[in-house]
Amino acid sequence: MGSVSRKRVIVNGMVQGVGFRYYTEAQAGTLGLGGFVRNRSDGAVEAEIEGDDDAVERMLAWLHTGPRSASVESVQVTDLAEHGEASFSIRL
Repeated sequence: MGSVSRKRVIVNGMVQGVGFRYYTEAQAGTLGLGGFVRNRSDGAVEAEIEGDDDAVERMLAWLHTGPRSASVESVQVTDLAEHGEASFSIRL
């Protein structure tokens, strides 16, 4: 395993009401990432992802497109300190 990183990601576009959080949870599980995803009141989706740098980069690439049901307009990424979080969840 390489270096570990954690990122906060804000995804804007048609990303609520299209299963974005559920697909994100599934993708994070496939990549072995920890963190969470939730809807924001401004219509965006927010995620924090943590894990191996390579897996985090693959997840970031996926979030720029999202599931077929979504239309991603922009993605903002911020570096965070690692928490040691190993599981991924959907938060309300």
